[in-house]
Amino acid sequence: MDRAGKAESITELGEVFKTSNVVVVAHYSGLTVAQMQTLRQQMKQAGGHVKVAKNRLAKIALKDTDVASIASLLKGPTVLAYSGDPVAAPKVAVDFAKANEAFVILGGSMGKTALDPNGVKALASLPSLDELRAKIVGLLVAPATKIAQLTNAPAAKVARVISAYASKDAAA
Repeated sequence: MDRAGKAESITELGEVFKTSNVVVVAHYSGLTVAQMQTLRQQMKQAGGHVKVAKNRLAKIALKDTDVASIASLLKGPTVLAYSGDPVAAPKVAVDFAKANEAFVILGGSMGKTALDPNGVKALASLPSLDELRAKIVGLLVAPATKIAQLTNAPAAKVARVISAYASKDAAA
């Protein structure tokens, strides 16, 4: 790789580190190309990205970023999984690690917070941003539904009472 290519790679990685909310670092030695493609597809579907970069260039790009704490993890054949959603990349990485023994999560970073492998797993167990939004919408809609039921209930009761008197008068 020539100097211009390295400088471009450092700039690109710097943008990734600045714009991502979470970065997961893992070892991937022993994975086949097909398995890496599967990881990339799963990550893309979840809204994340996977990048294999030279550790030396990644360490240079990490300087003066919030995720600088992951520099110590960049040893050996590492892959970076990152996403804007704080749960997407860890969730896919943890699920992929369960299915593939060769994929070993080393840790990561969420903003300025350094994560160990257990921290990444804990983050992966949280509901995603879309799931949280759905729950909030459900909570907001539920009271409106109950109010509508309560306002309709008295009218329905009055109608049943009138119907009962009408059927009583008709029978007499």
